[in-house]
Amino acid sequence: MAIPPAQRRLAEALTTLKKLQDDGKTAIKSADLNRLQRESLVMNGFLRPIVKGWYMPCRPGEEGGSTPWYAAMCDFIRGYCTERFGDQWHVSAEYSLFLHTGKTLTPQQVVIHTPLGQNGLLKLPGNCSILDYKTKDFTPAAKIQLVEQIRVLALPAALIRVPAAFFVTYAQDAHIALHQLRDASDLNRELLEGGHSTVAGRLAGALRASGRKDLADNVLATLRAAGYVVIESNPFRVTPQPLTFTRAQSPYVLRMRLMWQAMRETVLNSFPIEPGIPTNSEKFMETVEENYKTDAYHSLSIEGYRVTPELIQKVATGDWNPDRNDSDAEIKNAMAAHGYWLAHTAVKATIKNILSGANPGEAFRRDHAAWYRNLFSPNVDAGFLKPSDLAGYRTDKVFIKGATHVPPSQDAVRDMMPELCDLLEAEASAAVRAILGHFLFVYIHPYFDGNGRLGRFLMNAMLASGGYPWTVIRIEKRANYMAALEAASSRGEIPPFAEFVASSMQSAAI
Repeated sequence: MAIPPAQRRLAEALTTLKKLQDDGKTAIKSADLNRLQRESLVMNGFLRPIVKGWYMPCRPGEEGGSTPWYAAMCDFIRGYCTERFGDQWHVSAEYSLFLHTGKTLTPQQVVIHTPLGQNGLLKLPGNCSILDYKTKDFTPAAKIQLVEQIRVLALPAALIRVPAAFFVTYAQDAHIALHQLRDASDLNRELLEGGHSTVAGRLAGALRASGRKDLADNVLATLRAAGYVVIESNPFRVTPQPLTFTRAQSPYVLRMRLMWQAMRETVLNSFPIEPGIPTNSEKFMETVEENYKTDAYHSLSIEGYRVTPELIQKVATGDWNPDRNDSDAEIKNAMAAHGYWLAHTAVKATIKNILSGANPGEAFRRDHAAWYRNLFSPNVDAGFLKPSDLAGYRTDKVFIKGATHVPPSQDAVRDMMPELCDLLEAEASAAVRAILGHFLFVYIHPYFDGNGRLGRFLMNAMLASGGYPWTVIRIEKRANYMAALEAASSRGEIPPFAEFVASSMQSAAI
């Protein structure tokens, strides 16, 4: 069968787009593609304009979603600013600290400091913008670092430059940043070079409030030895919750620990009293099995925005027709259903182990990789996935459809998953293990696919550890469910999610 020229051009354009994405580009510069490639990709819905000369990959038929923009935003900031300002730019102190501390939410307005700026505002998708602030005394290169490939102020310089209000408005981020300091040397050097006696008093008070007494004393002694009068003051409105770490840790681990501490009391107040381990575990497991069909039916998956070799092949051979071809979708649905049954069986084995006395967190640590393998092994058998896709945690970025929260990098996953298991092991409340376990699992998004299903398996295994019934998140409530998770991930608000799961559990029990 002859392949129409337009479809042949699209296949060639998709091949180029895939190579760009494989090279790490999530924002595509106009010059990266020739005119015919750009026109073909835009016309078929695979590219959407950001600003003149820049595009973001997207899925055909989903022009209104925000996910493509949040997937491309950091890459666009880096590429656009480098194109305009070379290496004469860095982001603001506030955004620098967000990146240093592993904050996954990009601010609506990103302020760029550069001597080449014009104090101009560039409007972007998602009601976002870039302000290029013209600065006279540009920061020396030695005080600028790359974090997530974004030019940021080094941690001590950023801490000195943020206003006192940062410690009130972004207390958790400030707390994490202070724990990222290995010692006081670089901070003292910055303070002495700038003669920042007032800032020194504020940072000494902040360090002491964060539990870093030795660093606070060092700052005060050093500045006073140099002849400065330093008055210590605590800029936090509420004293931060203590952390057990005494040395710098992964910012992602620190953030998880702080979120767990801050959210657990709210979860406890949202849930009914824990029933306790059931005396008749066999009857409890029978109830779990009775919920299987309903649970499997209502399960959902989350997809990303990447060009695949399979898509390119379909277009190149003339098999791509988004309006008519649904056979592959039907086969994949069957494989997903079989994988769900296999994973559900593995989760039941984990629950039985927990009901027999195993620590729930330890059981999850040991078994969750098997849950994932069972979930997707049918897709490997059918040829939809490669055997290597079962290896374990993801090796690239992922993005959550419809969410402003961008999951942490693949490197951060390696720190965060062991910490999640540690938190589950140490937690006494089954309700807290269930709610925060599910929330943080999806927040981390450790796998390329299946994170929602695995998160709900984790939630139900932890609920079972306290004798709570298997709880189905129904498809009719999907919008409420996703909104509640988004509130927790993007704004740190756990009450909507805790209340949603509690009401879903109680509704199922009626």
